[in-house]
Amino acid sequence: MPFQILEAEARSILSPVSGFLLEAGFTHSLSPARNCTFGCCYCYVPTMRAQAGLRPDDWNHWGRQTTFKSNAAELLEKSLRAGQIIYCSPLTDPYQPAEADARLMPGLLRAIVNAKQPPESFVIQTRGPLILRDLGLLPAAARKTRVAVSFSITTDREDVRRMFEPHCAPIEERWRTVAALRKAGISVFATLAPLLPCDSAALIARAISETEGPVIADPFHIRETKRSGATTRDAAYAICRHHSWEQWLDPAFQRQTLARMKDLASAAGREFGFGPAGFGLLAR
Repeated sequence: MPFQILEAEARSILSPVSGFLLEAGFTHSLSPARNCTFGCCYCYVPTMRAQAGLRPDDWNHWGRQTTFKSNAAELLEKSLRAGQIIYCSPLTDPYQPAEADARLMPGLLRAIVNAKQPPESFVIQTRGPLILRDLGLLPAAARKTRVAVSFSITTDREDVRRMFEPHCAPIEERWRTVAALRKAGISVFATLAPLLPCDSAALIARAISETEGPVIADPFHIRETKRSGATTRDAAYAICRHHSWEQWLDPAFQRQTLARMKDLASAAGREFGFGPAGFGLLAR
């Protein structure tokens, strides 16, 4: 079915954070749209349902539609204040495929460039190479506030990527995007989240070679360790069961994997974090 791309005016654009993001050190989140056309099978957002501001049609048809907040830039311009540490976005990828036509992000970046009270920090969480479209605006925004890009790379296996996130860019294209952002002088982090089946040693080694500064990771969120709030969707569980990848859902295996990755990062003189503390490396 074709994606359904909608628009609606929002009443506000910055939301005070709670839970995971608050613990990580952010003050506000910014979601330029509701629902995401990447439609990754593991995405935790639809499991939050009304708590994430979704409607039944959103979580029942996740990934098939998105609703852009048409007045997002205007609202942000009025809402920016000194001291804000903004995470964009916890609920939808700001550079999802439909953003190619919607073009909300240039307006949001211009709001930061023109801000009389720029925020303390503006962190963009994405897996979309479309961010390179805005290379003309990102350095200008970085002159007004601390801009960081947290670029999600989930595995080193293209066959795995196609199963879990078929609408996302291939892994090598994502690494090329990281390189282009670095070349443009933008602070970019490799965020290995969620950790899909992979050679974890090879993935952390690639992250170390392709970036500077800390590396962040996060395994699948599962109910056994995350008693409330957002968790991994059932579709990802089904893929893991079908391919005998259940270990990636096992808390003990997750802890061991993260420990090995941390040891490899430490040996290379690099900081490594996961969970709220890991994402806190983006906020500082």
